[in-house]
Amino acid sequence: MTYKINALGKLIFGVALATAGLVAQAAPEGKVKIGFMLPYTGTYAALGNAITNGFKQYVAENGGKLAGREIEYYTVDDESDPAKATENANKLVKRDKVDVLVGTVHSGVALAMAKVARENKTLLIVPNAGADEITGPLCAANVFRSSFSAWQPAYAMGQVVAQKGMKKVVTVTWKYSFGLQSVEGFKEAFEKSGGKVVKDMTLPFPNVEFQPFLTEIAALKPDAVFVFFAGAGAAKFVKDYTAAGLKNSIPLYGPGFLTDGNLDAMGEAGKGVQTTLHYADGLDNKKDAAFRLGYVKAYKMQPDVYAVQGYDAAQLYQAGLSAAAGDAAKQDVVIKGMEAARIDSPRGAFTLSRAHNPVQDIYLREVQGGQNKVLSTAVKALADPARGCKI
Repeated sequence: MTYKINALGKLIFGVALATAGLVAQAAPEGKVKIGFMLPYTGTYAALGNAITNGFKQYVAENGGKLAGREIEYYTVDDESDPAKATENANKLVKRDKVDVLVGTVHSGVALAMAKVARENKTLLIVPNAGADEITGPLCAANVFRSSFSAWQPAYAMGQVVAQKGMKKVVTVTWKYSFGLQSVEGFKEAFEKSGGKVVKDMTLPFPNVEFQPFLTEIAALKPDAVFVFFAGAGAAKFVKDYTAAGLKNSIPLYGPGFLTDGNLDAMGEAGKGVQTTLHYADGLDNKKDAAFRLGYVKAYKMQPDVYAVQGYDAAQLYQAGLSAAAGDAAKQDVVIKGMEAARIDSPRGAFTLSRAHNPVQDIYLREVQGGQNKVLSTAVKALADPARGCKI
């Protein structure tokens, strides 16, 4: 049997082949689905909003797209409630079928999110929660962090307080994973340098009845106090500590969450408080200047570390998507792109550790004139030890 194809047939057939080739190479259709699971009510609401703002700012700077793909947002208020975390994460993963989960602030909620992400092989970017397990025993190829581990800023402050010649310290925190791990990170560095933590004090989250602890601190007369609190609870602790007359005689230290986003709420009480964090006001880099200008223009308020972490979560995902030519379904390629990324962050450029946690400078800051002004770099390129991570 023979077939005859005339000239017109050859032309049509050739065009069809060429068109098929173009279709095969075209960018994927549809929008990339971003699932925000963050606190929009309660103690950490301001933090959730700042992270969301920062992420969306980076997308807006790129014409509303990441790696050439338009973005569609899905949002769930996690209420900082670990009991609802699995159900809330499944809404985004199974109902909305998001390409990437972004969340959250509360470490207990984030741990449940990481479990859901691992079980469903969904990409997760943690833009705040510092639970050591996320980049420790629960590390996974599809789980990344754009923020910090609890250990990082606390360990740096342990070194700083020891270098100041302090010998006896009392610690105070909410009794949940992030607070307890912050205290452990501080103690590791402080006691390694010859200091001693004479008393660890804890109270349930989000309890803010601090008076019994302040009374005991006054009686113990330590050289300094190290605390972990964040959000509205942090502002109240600093105000209560100052009102009790302790700040002038017993210096107060903590990770930067103690003062970030809280300076207006604590007012004069915060003046002079020193903290350690991977971001500070007055950093001398062009990226930070442009970021701050853009944030103020978009949201009519000054950005904080939470906004930076949201911004960098978007940068990190963009790096992965770009490696996959915008195809979010090519998760292995997206992951490799994220792992290899060097993020030009407002905090200063950073890379990722093997456990997918930022390797970053930690700054010593002091509250001055309503800002967390940088005093020095406490530790350069500090990498979380990622104890228990198998990847």
